[in-house]
Amino acid sequence: MSAKGIRTKDFILDASYALFAQKGFKQVTMKNVCEITNMSRGGLYSHFPDTATLFEALLEKISDKNAFDIDTEIDKGSPATVILNSALLQMQKEIGHPEDSLSVAIYEYAQMNDPQRIIKLNHHAEDKWERLISYGIKTGEFRDVDVDEIVSIILYSYQGIRMWSRIIPMKKKVSDQIINHIRKQLIP
Repeated sequence: MSAKGIRTKDFILDASYALFAQKGFKQVTMKNVCEITNMSRGGLYSHFPDTATLFEALLEKISDKNAFDIDTEIDKGSPATVILNSALLQMQKEIGHPEDSLSVAIYEYAQMNDPQRIIKLNHHAEDKWERLISYGIKTGEFRDVDVDEIVSIILYSYQGIRMWSRIIPMKKKVSDQIINHIRKQLIP
């Protein structure tokens, strides 16, 4: 794909993010995407044949972008507590912006399509967190915790609050409590 094609594809993904966050997966149409991008149907369809393919590409892009490159930081030898605090800060910022959450869209997508893509993305997130926590235990910066247990607490409390914050107003106190609990569990 040409550089221009890649830029156009990225533009479409960036523009469609807000649509999926606002409407969920079920209610977004290719016509909506055409309107928000000011593209013709032919132009849009040359990049994405349908909303499922578009949403899958968006999830892939987000997974790569938002992973706060834990692996790179570990490979550089950054302190585990610094990596943890950066990742938790990113989570806290995201929790504070429920209007940017794709949780409802992800749920709807998984109901309507093969959920294997979501399962794969979840495993990717689990692997990142497992690597960080194991690294912190190895360096002596973290308590010797049950890695699987704390990863479940981190991922599912985060996803739960992202989903619920779309439905009910979430006080900052709640995200602070979750982030502080994770820190207390890991940092002696």
